[in-house]
Amino acid sequence: MKLLSATLERVKPSPTIAVSNKAAELKAAGKDIIGLGAGEPDFDTPQHIKDAAVVAIALGKTKYTAVDGIAELKQAICAKFKRDNGLDYVPAQVSVSSGGKQVLYNALMATLNEGDEVVIPAPYWVSYPDMVLLAGGTPVVAEASLQTGFKLTADQLEAAITPNTKWFIFNSPSNPTGAGYSRDELKALTDVLMRHPHVWVMTDDMYEHMSYDDFAFCTPAEVEPRLYDRTLTVNGVSKAYAMTGWRIGYAAGPEELIKAMRKVQSQSTSNPCSISQWAAVEALNGPHDFIADNNAAFVRRRNLVVEMLNAAQGISCPTPEGAFYVYPSIAELIGKTSPAGVKIADDEAFATALLEETGVAVVFGAAFGLSPNFRVSYATSDEALTEACTRIQKFCAALT
Repeated sequence: MKLLSATLERVKPSPTIAVSNKAAELKAAGKDIIGLGAGEPDFDTPQHIKDAAVVAIALGKTKYTAVDGIAELKQAICAKFKRDNGLDYVPAQVSVSSGGKQVLYNALMATLNEGDEVVIPAPYWVSYPDMVLLAGGTPVVAEASLQTGFKLTADQLEAAITPNTKWFIFNSPSNPTGAGYSRDELKALTDVLMRHPHVWVMTDDMYEHMSYDDFAFCTPAEVEPRLYDRTLTVNGVSKAYAMTGWRIGYAAGPEELIKAMRKVQSQSTSNPCSISQWAAVEALNGPHDFIADNNAAFVRRRNLVVEMLNAAQGISCPTPEGAFYVYPSIAELIGKTSPAGVKIADDEAFATALLEETGVAVVFGAAFGLSPNFRVSYATSDEALTEACTRIQKFCAALT
């Protein structure tokens, strides 16, 4: 009898985590490694948020809480949605989990049946398709392109929807591309969704506050209020508040869906960390001025990386609207050979050779559903980014 389930055989481990682990192993072995694979800010959690956690510990707020979040945090989340997005929710419509990933997973587990399809624009965050598979659904990938700024068009969304479509997963600004949809671009997509009332919308807004230049963030239920009753709006404190390790994600949506998600969570993890919840209350309710300071650093780093990668032979790198990633194309490098004799047959071969020959760790594009590209996280120091991009330039120039 086989030990492992057939469901598990349908999915793969996270490629981004694998790259980070490989880079860490090489660094531990004494190699000079610059890791550009991790999707987390390099800034420390702001002091007032850490202080709130210390106070919570001192007050003994270390016991089990309600399965999907304390009342104070749900109230803070409702206030956030009203303040930032013009969306009205009550606490019964809010779910809090151990990170945004668990929120998404709970929703898919609570709603998908065999034969249900989920439309996922590519490039996508690596976990979307595999979570759909784990929940018994079928991912339907709709490929965007460099020519459209890695953004899905209304015609592409229309073509991907079938009578079996249960969800459309939407992420802006995007991981892995940093692409952000303008209000007009998003309205074109919501117009399509209004023609298909059986399709629900799962919007991953984790990078909402990391929007740069003149880009103005908006979310589907805000752009098209008639989608409110079939939209799950997902967010969290990990990125904008530099709280990745605190593991707090949240969502708001129809009460029936939130109750179903609570049932899933009650039989898996139960409540998120109590101390992290109190820290998240302070994050949402407290001062936000540090976000602008952090974003100024991200814009500077983005511009540095885009300029240096576009100066590399055979690389084309668009300027993203948000998040802290770029997703350059290496179409002109496919078929070339590295200085160590490695054939660059695809973007995975490129990323592997780059790591082994230069010590720069990036994530290959196939992991995100669109090739030939690679993802760079610029959530690290200017010095590390400058050195990494210099090595990439030299590596590309040496390809034959």
